[in-house]
Amino acid sequence: MKITSFNPLVLSNNADAAIKVFEDLGFVKRHSITINENGKDITTVRMKNEGGFYVDVSQVDGLPRDMTLIRMNVDNFDEAYKFLLSKGFTNPKGDHTVDTRTNKSCMMKSPTGFAFDLCQHIKE
Repeated sequence: MKITSFNPLVLSNNADAAIKVFEDLGFVKRHSITINENGKDITTVRMKNEGGFYVDVSQVDGLPRDMTLIRMNVDNFDEAYKFLLSKGFTNPKGDHTVDTRTNKSCMMKSPTGFAFDLCQHIKE
C-alpha cells in the first residue's frame, strides 16, 4: 500500500464559512465533487495554497458540529483497510464504503479517537 496524499478534511454543515477561512489563509479552490450518500448530497471542495499544502472541506448537512479527519488517499483501498483494521481501527458504518465510478472511501476511527477518511481514486 502506498499513500498518495495526506491532508486535513473538514466536515461542516456550513462549508462556505470554513472555505472562506481557508481562502483568507491563502488557499484557493482547485475543484469540487458531489456524491450522494444515503440520499444526501455531500459536496467536497479541494483547496491548495502556494506552499503546496492541501485541505478539503465537505458540506455535510445535519452535523451537530464541525469534524476534522485526516484524508489518506492510497493506491490500494482493500490493503489499507485491512491494515487499519489490524491496528484496531473501526469503520463506524460496519463494512459500508462509499463506492463511486472514481472513488472508494470510508471513515476509519482509531482506538484513541482520531479518524481517517480512507480513500482510493479509481482511474478509468
